[in-house]
Amino acid sequence: MASDGREVEIKLRVKNAEEALRLLRDAGFHESKARVFEKNTIYDTEAADLKRSARLLRLREIGNDYKLTFKGAPEPGKHKSREEIETNVENGPAFVTILQRLGYKPTFRYEKYRAEYEAKNSGGVATVDETPIGTFLELEGEPDWIDRTARTLGYKEKDYITASYARLFFEWRERSGSTAAHMLFDLLHDAVSSDQSTGNRG
Repeated sequence: MASDGREVEIKLRVKNAEEALRLLRDAGFHESKARVFEKNTIYDTEAADLKRSARLLRLREIGNDYKLTFKGAPEPGKHKSREEIETNVENGPAFVTILQRLGYKPTFRYEKYRAEYEAKNSGGVATVDETPIGTFLELEGEPDWIDRTARTLGYKEKDYITASYARLFFEWRERSGSTAAHMLFDLLHDAVSSDQSTGNRG
């Protein structure tokens, strides 16, 4: 997240984590945060007030650690740019109860493995996200840095993905015919393997 409280990022599709790591190493990146397993839950009101205004409230669980994130509505552009506010939550289960008492309910759950990478004197962070619907490189930083890094990795602007993982999941579900409601590894492994066998970078 940028120091001014804004998130500016893009996603790039890669074949797998091995390809992503090769691209990053060739570009001079090194691992700055080890690979971890994340459980993410999106919360909203019964009337979907946040979704309808393109805002997001997410609780992320990594082991015994919890982080709450609010994201504002994205601004138009080739990068995803939006307000982002994050804070650690000391007692995740208790906070879930608070959210429910306030009228928020879980609407979408997704899982991924994430590792972070940085280059010397870099102006941003690259992450490798292994998800149930494929592997993605995410570049977050200043717009010029994102464009320069994407070119170094062999991508063009037409390859930029600004959709959320929820949006990507529902697009995948439409293509695959899956009836899964959430993006979870145990539910999607076989269907994703079949879908990816005919996919490509995009």
